[in-house]
Amino acid sequence: MREYIFLTSEGTTFQPDSTSSEPDIENMQVIGFVGGDTVQDAVIRLVELNEYLANTNFDEIFAISLADDHREYFSLRDILRKSGGT
Repeated sequence: MREYIFLTSEGTTFQPDSTSSEPDIENMQVIGFVGGDTVQDAVIRLVELNEYLANTNFDEIFAISLADDHREYFSLRDILRKSGGT
């Protein structure tokens, strides 16, 4: 079984603690991670496991096959502080 990440480029997001009524960033949004024997199997599982997706305005999603399901997490603030950035 392969692991996939599903994304959409529809929509915009706000930075944390933003007080602006205008979106701060146009970006991609993660819809979910799910495994399947094929990408078609995975997208069906994605919808079955996340029924709330039927109530969103997202239409176009796409999948990227992941090499594995290992994830590493980083603190952007810590990296910037260590590198002398803002």
